[in-house]
Amino acid sequence: MITFWGAVISLIAGYLVYGRIVATLFGVDNAKPTPVTLFQDGVDYVPMGGGRTFLVQFLNIAGIGPIFGAIAGARWGPVAYLWIVLGTIFAGGVHDFFSGMMSVRNQGWSISEVVGRYLGPYARLLMILFSAILLILIGIVFVRGPADLLYHLTGIGTMPLVMIIFGYYLLATLLPIDKLIGRIYPLFGLALLLMTLGLITGIMVEGYQMPELTLANFHPKGMPVFPFLFITIACGAISGFHATQSPLMARCIKEERQGRGIFYGAMVAEGIVALVWAAVSMSFFGSTSVLAGAGSAAVVVNKVSVGLLGTIGGTLAILGVVVCPITSGDTAFRSLRLIIADAIHLPQKKIASRFLITIPTFILAIVVSCLDFNVIWRYAAWSNQTLATIVLWTGSAFLIKEGRSHWLTTLPAVFMSAVTMAYILQAPEGFQCPGVISNLFGVLFAGALLIFFLFWARNQKKYPVDAPGSADGDKRLTGQEKESR
Repeated sequence: MITFWGAVISLIAGYLVYGRIVATLFGVDNAKPTPVTLFQDGVDYVPMGGGRTFLVQFLNIAGIGPIFGAIAGARWGPVAYLWIVLGTIFAGGVHDFFSGMMSVRNQGWSISEVVGRYLGPYARLLMILFSAILLILIGIVFVRGPADLLYHLTGIGTMPLVMIIFGYYLLATLLPIDKLIGRIYPLFGLALLLMTLGLITGIMVEGYQMPELTLANFHPKGMPVFPFLFITIACGAISGFHATQSPLMARCIKEERQGRGIFYGAMVAEGIVALVWAAVSMSFFGSTSVLAGAGSAAVVVNKVSVGLLGTIGGTLAILGVVVCPITSGDTAFRSLRLIIADAIHLPQKKIASRFLITIPTFILAIVVSCLDFNVIWRYAAWSNQTLATIVLWTGSAFLIKEGRSHWLTTLPAVFMSAVTMAYILQAPEGFQCPGVISNLFGVLFAGALLIFFLFWARNQKKYPVDAPGSADGDKRLTGQEKESR
């Protein structure tokens, strides 16, 4: 109990203290116009209030990850608490803030365009491809996950549920952001927070013992903490998927000072959700071995929710968990539409232009969704953390070009570089190298990247990037921005 509440307090303190440091180092300037004041189009650039924008951002990023990922991560034991807290404060919060605010400073560009601006055209092309693949994989995961939960709840076949969810995704992708997402997400966000509060209250009232912190590895199969835990718990600590979502709200915030609460704050809220599910999973089943044998994450959610809150309360909790991934899956496809539109400079104000991109991507997603879910999830997890790593390096490049200290983003970028390389070398879906070799190579790879970046940074100070709106900057404007101008 002490460890859990200490972790919650640490996350809140991290937002209040470290979040302010991050915003100050970035150079938040409320006098600068935000994208929505320049490019309001009634579709994607739509002004929304701070509270509503926070709840939309929270639901955008809080998919299955902080629930399913935390349940899977709980198999390592209380050491999962450390990664959730430290990852959220020093990596995930920083990543989300910079991905959102760099977009704000660059006319609401998608993350691939932002990466291209600071790391160059080849990095831009890589990010377009990488982001598109990731968003299709994430969108599929966020279809199959809630469909499986609804199957356990209703008995309706999984495939009919998948098609219904895809239908909703199509509407959410095409409609103006304030017509569907902006109206129902705040309600769903509050419901998710209440569900989370209900679960932790149930654990306390029923007298379950929460395990205290230990660095021991309790994974039933002896799977090492490094690098597997850092890939398994993604959305509850750091997730590249968030970087694809933050530009959605970067196009809607009215003032730069809202960025800390919306981007860093939503990540902290998600970290708390992950903490609750990790704690509840460990406490409810009593041991990691029992948890591992309880069934899939969807089954665990069903057992925990009904066991703690009864049939009615459990059903409401499960519905809250169903809403969570659905409200990230739809924005995954929406983000994909905007990334492609920005890449090919196609204005999105007309519905026909939105259809032109959306229909082919949905057809591809439906075809891919027929593949094995577990394989999709494993590759999505690694792709997700690799994208986060690239975005952190981009944040370092931004700070260098702004003449500011870059270590706030560089240190987590180095760590995540080691994690992602070690994982793909060691993982079953990767090269299956021995752990010692893959971990050593991961550390060496991260060190080499750091040395390369430091040399690159020294030269970059001589050649600052052109400001958005300059003659060179206008060559990279997206189609809808040119239309607005």
